[in-house]
Amino acid sequence: MPNKQSYILEGREGLLRQARVAAISSSVFDGVNSKKAKPEESQRKVGTVFLVGAGPGDPDLLTIKALRCIQQADVVVYDRLVSPEILSLIPSDKDILYVGKAKGAHSVPQNDTNALLVELAQRGKNVCRLKGGDAFVFGRGGEEMQTLHQEDIQVEVIPGITAASGCTSYAGIPLTHRGLSQGCTLVTAHAEKDLSVNWNALAALDHTLVFYMGLSKLSLISEELSQAGLSSTTPVAVIEKGCTADQRVFISDLATIKDAIKHEAVVSPSLIVVGKVVSLAKELDWFITQTTEHLDIEQLEKLSA
Repeated sequence: MPNKQSYILEGREGLLRQARVAAISSSVFDGVNSKKAKPEESQRKVGTVFLVGAGPGDPDLLTIKALRCIQQADVVVYDRLVSPEILSLIPSDKDILYVGKAKGAHSVPQNDTNALLVELAQRGKNVCRLKGGDAFVFGRGGEEMQTLHQEDIQVEVIPGITAASGCTSYAGIPLTHRGLSQGCTLVTAHAEKDLSVNWNALAALDHTLVFYMGLSKLSLISEELSQAGLSSTTPVAVIEKGCTADQRVFISDLATIKDAIKHEAVVSPSLIVVGKVVSLAKELDWFITQTTEHLDIEQLEKLSA
C-alpha cells in the first residue's frame, strides 16, 4: 500500500516493538478523549479499541460508522481478509499494523494480537481493529474484547456484513426462501485438529448450511453430510472471493461439487453453501462476475424439485 507504513509482524516481541516505535497519528474520535490534554495527562490516558467489521470485500458495503472509524483512528490493526479496496480508504498519514493469518503460512498468535491491542490502548491510542466480515462471526472478536475488558480498556463494536449474508446475496442465493428453507446454520470448517461437527444434526435440520473456511475440507463436508443422510443431489455452491470483482460461483450437487471445481484453481477465501436455496442462483443471479459456472437449467430444475 503506497504512502502508508505497513508492518508484517512476527511474534510477540515484534508486535510490541513495532507498536512502541510506530509514528502513530494523534487524531482522535469525536467524543472520545476530545479535550486537549496536557503533556502529563496524555501519558496517563487510555485509548479505546473499536472492533470493526469490514464486511466481505466490497467497500460500498461498509457501514458509515465503520468508515468513520477507519478514517479517524490513530492506528488500524487489520486482518488478511480485509480487501485492498477497503485498506485504500485509510488516510495516508495513518499507520497500519498487519496481524493476518493464512493457512500454511506464518501467523501472529492470537495472544500476541491481544497484547498488541492492550499495548496500543494503554499508550492512549484509539485503535480500529479491522476484521473481514463481522468481528463476532468466526472473527475472534469476543476473545479480544474479553482481554481488553480484563485490562479495563473501553471497547466498542461496529458490526459488519458477514460473508454468509454478503457473498450469498452477491451470488443470487437467498439464505432462506419460502418453501425451500426456513433457517440458516453457519459452521466454521476451520479447526486446529479434527473438525468437530455433529453431522447428523446438521443433515436433519433441513436448513441452508454455510461453511466458512471450508475449501480444503470440501470432500470431507460432502462425504459426512451424505453419510448423515443428506441427499447426494442436494445443491451446493462454492463462492470464491465473494463481493469482489474477482467473484466466481460454482454450482453443482453434494455428490459432484468436488469434481466441478477440480480444474478451476479455486482459492480462499471461499464460502460453501449447501441447501435447496442454491437452486435459485440461476434465476436470481444479478451481480456481473468474472466467471460464473452454473449447472444447466434442466439440472437446476431437478435440484429444486
